Amino acid sequence: MNPIQKLTSLGQSLWYDNIQRRLLENGELQAMIERGEIRGVTSNPTIFNNAIAKTNDYDSALTPLAWAGWDAEKIFWQLAIEDIKAACDAFQPLYEETNGGDGYVSLEVSPYLAHDTDATIAQAQQLWARVRRPNLMVKIPATKEGVPAIRKAIAAGVNVNVTLIFSLARYAEVMNAYLSGLEDRLAAGHPVDHIASVASFFVSRVDSKIDPKLPEGSPLRGKAAIANAKLAYDLYQQTFAGRRWENLKVKGARVQRPLWASTSTKNPAYPDTIYVDNLIGPETVNTVPPQTLEAFKDHGIAEVTLVRGLDEARDAIAQLEALGISMEVVTQELEDEGVKAFADAFTQLLATIDERRKAAASSLGPLADSVSKRIAQLEADSVPARLWKHDPSLWVSDKDLEGQREVTIRMGWLDSTDKARKKLKEYQAFAKEIKKAKIDRVLVLGMGGSSLTAEVFSLLFEHEPQAIDRESSTINRSSSLKVGILDSTDPAQVAEAAQNFPPEKSLYIVASKSGGTAEVMAAFEYFWKLSKRDGARFAAITDPGTSLEALARKRGFRKIFTADPMVGGRYSALTDFGLVPAALLGMDLNRLLDRADWMRNQCSENCPAARDPGLALGAVLGEAALDGRDKLTVLADAPVSPFANWIEQIIAESSGKNGKGILPVPLEPIGNPEVYGDDRIFVYLRQTGEHEEVVAKLKAAGHPVIHFPLSTFYDIGAEIYRWEIATAIACHILGVNAFDQPNVESSKKITKAKIAEYQKKGKLREGKPAWKKDGVMVFSPTAVTGASLKAVLNGFLKKAKKGGYVAINAYLPRSAENTDVLQQMRAAIRAKTGNAVTAGFGPRFQHSTGQFHKGGPKNALFLVITAEPEKDFAIPNQGLTFGTLIRAQALGDYEALIEAKRKVMRVHLPSVKAITELLKALE
Repeated sequence: MNPIQKLTSLGQSLWYDNIQRRLLENGELQAMIERGEIRGVTSNPTIFNNAIAKTNDYDSALTPLAWAGWDAEKIFWQLAIEDIKAACDAFQPLYEETNGGDGYVSLEVSPYLAHDTDATIAQAQQLWARVRRPNLMVKIPATKEGVPAIRKAIAAGVNVNVTLIFSLARYAEVMNAYLSGLEDRLAAGHPVDHIASVASFFVSRVDSKIDPKLPEGSPLRGKAAIANAKLAYDLYQQTFAGRRWENLKVKGARVQRPLWASTSTKNPAYPDTIYVDNLIGPETVNTVPPQTLEAFKDHGIAEVTLVRGLDEARDAIAQLEALGISMEVVTQELEDEGVKAFADAFTQLLATIDERRKAAASSLGPLADSVSKRIAQLEADSVPARLWKHDPSLWVSDKDLEGQREVTIRMGWLDSTDKARKKLKEYQAFAKEIKKAKIDRVLVLGMGGSSLTAEVFSLLFEHEPQAIDRESSTINRSSSLKVGILDSTDPAQVAEAAQNFPPEKSLYIVASKSGGTAEVMAAFEYFWKLSKRDGARFAAITDPGTSLEALARKRGFRKIFTADPMVGGRYSALTDFGLVPAALLGMDLNRLLDRADWMRNQCSENCPAARDPGLALGAVLGEAALDGRDKLTVLADAPVSPFANWIEQIIAESSGKNGKGILPVPLEPIGNPEVYGDDRIFVYLRQTGEHEEVVAKLKAAGHPVIHFPLSTFYDIGAEIYRWEIATAIACHILGVNAFDQPNVESSKKITKAKIAEYQKKGKLREGKPAWKKDGVMVFSPTAVTGASLKAVLNGFLKKAKKGGYVAINAYLPRSAENTDVLQQMRAAIRAKTGNAVTAGFGPRFQHSTGQFHKGGPKNALFLVITAEPEKDFAIPNQGLTFGTLIRAQALGDYEALIEAKRKVMRVHLPSVKAITELLKALE
């Protein structure tokens, strides 16, 4: 046996004098329990000060509490109780295995109450009620005023860890208080068989106090603490051996075990395990800090030592008294110093929390008051519980039966991680099968939510793993496949995808929830023909019973994944649509889902609204929009920037309806603070810190700026879940249904009509241009004037209103060059109008911001850009080309915007390359 195993066999339990959120979340504490190294945990104000004030582990939890307006002490108790609950749950199996003998976790009452009996009793019972775990111990200091509180707490059924015991006289009072509490409880007719208590006798501090009073080289140095503890153990054995104890024992009472505390070695001249090796005996506990645990595990000596040298112990104490060193005086001083030290640590801790609280609240700028009130209102309205009960009245009225139905069939995302875990083996087996088939790349044919998560994961993955995840070993690059997406009908982009994903090397995943998405089916027909109709090169992800599922079965697809029909497309990231590509990328799916569940647990109905990160973010977004800050501007460090586009879709498509909405403005070129209006709220996805300076300037200018640090690749799982909750809450605040998209069909209907007309007449009806020159044509529902394109554009942009926005809808290939030009156009238009400027490639954006464009606020200008394709080719079996399809989609979008009474202009270019001329006209 190793030293710890032998120690346990001798009847002593090692408890861990340390707690920290990181240990709870990374599994280290659980591992220590499973290895048998520790059998309980103790905490105190100093430990929590080190855990909270000296790390950033608690920042993500502290932020929503600060937004809710909680004060520092209230925040502390929330954070501490969360840790204690988690530790209690980790020790629960040991607690049950030992029938309550071990597995306890201790939480101390406020050190400010050390001399207030009634307040100590009240808080001990309050903490017991809040933690609600049978293996909690509430720590009460053994001050004069604490002793009667111990008795009352025991009588009330509270497990007690009595702390700061230094003197034998006070220890006798503590044991008497415990026994009296048990007797009081029995007299009241209550059982005592599950009441547990330990008496924490502080050790090393005694030597630290006495040694300096002794001459250099005195043989008594380093003797007082162990002698004092041995005499205490002798007193314990006497107390729990008489008739009084036997009367309680027959009723099922447990002994109050001595616990040796303060057992780290303060004097480097002493052995580092001196206060463990010399205090071993049955029915005892030693709570050790990390360094002492490691030392004892390595070279500790496990032998029964407590009952040895009792006479020598008495003699040592007598010699000290003879030298004028009064143990009564020393131990009272130690008690006073201990109370003060804990109070000082608590004061320092609260000051640190308050500083961080103020910083978090100040990030909201002028929104701070309204957000805190909103969170309180959400709590009062039971919104967290109603969300988890799928209550449609959060978003639609009782009279809106169709809206209610839509909500009830779209709430499966809340427990998507549970469903995903049941399918992990299927995902992983499929990835192995594809690798074994010598397929090294995958192309997802999808639109919107059916392909966006695949793209986000793939683009994140392209960065060096060290840049996004220091624990890169969890990314299995050896089994990784190249994953791309095709979400365009532009012929150049389709051709590029075909070149990069040739059939002999590729798997094509046809992804569509509805099973009939026009763009997806066009791409499928093309790649089906390209692959020579080889079903082994295809897989499908779709809802059960769709036409795509039937097609896949008929054509012999390699695999069909039937997705959860209770999850809408934009909420489907943690379902088959995101996780199948993730498995093919070689991601650790368990870890991804663990991070999602980490966030889910904080957003559960059992958490206060103020502690719910998703709800709190939703409150911020909702209140910002009500206050006129409805332009959610997303800044992102390069490694995590792909996630901004995912945020854009879920926010825009969920909120933009009934003339309301929150407009995401992702990855807009960064400007100085003065270029932004007071309609902005900023989100910073932080990984490398490259935008810290800009963010500081924005905050200094009074803009709300919210940080979201993503330290690892897998934090995306947590953020996906946070933003899903936040979106639902923000839509509740705005009074819109987060789960429908009533305006999307308008452009689809127009597009279908135009295609039908084309198939009949061989020509698309586009109308007459309002202006044309040098091959450039401008279409507008209103008159256009100007001798040059620059004048035409300037005339259009003059219609921009303060607080509005400009959207660039570009039906062009989504290339790096075109993306760069659109970014420059965004900056130029912003400079001219003062408006936020978004840019999207069509038809992709129709499945993201298209709903917002038609259903959101009517305060925008829309610049639709089309161009003659450089090359074009037919869509098999559809009687038209890709160039015709994308033009029909652009016209459908343009005319739907006119139908929705939006201000819109379409500029048709003679070639894609002519986009640079458009940029020049805007400069």
